[in-house]
Amino acid sequence: MDFLPALRELVRTYQAFDAFSGQHIRKLGLTMSQFDVIATLGNTAGMSCRDIGEKTLMVKGTLTGVLDRLEKKQLITRVENPHDKRSVLVHLTPAGQRIFEDAFPAHLAYLEPAFRRLGKERLDTLQQELAALRQALEQTGKS
Repeated sequence: MDFLPALRELVRTYQAFDAFSGQHIRKLGLTMSQFDVIATLGNTAGMSCRDIGEKTLMVKGTLTGVLDRLEKKQLITRVENPHDKRSVLVHLTPAGQRIFEDAFPAHLAYLEPAFRRLGKERLDTLQQELAALRQALEQTGKS
């Protein structure tokens, strides 16, 4: 099982990223899931719940609760999809768009020093290696 040390490091890295990132997002007054939805909807004309779920990797039940809370905060609206009456489109409200415009660049600026410590060459290599792992998992999962 030569892959176990890499697997452990991948999990530890995700946990460290989640803790580091989540600390800042909570200071912005959002949960990680709320931030994920706002960031996904930012600079779009809106999306279906299915598309949001695919991009955020949230399951339907979790996504519904997050959308309900964002709607109560008046950060999103849900409207009937004119092209598919079985679905709704989710849009950021003007208040939601303002949060996106403030929070998204602020969060990137918060994350940037940690990633900058690796340097461009190591980041490029990391991106390539993570993409290779993802592809291997996807291809093996289809077998």
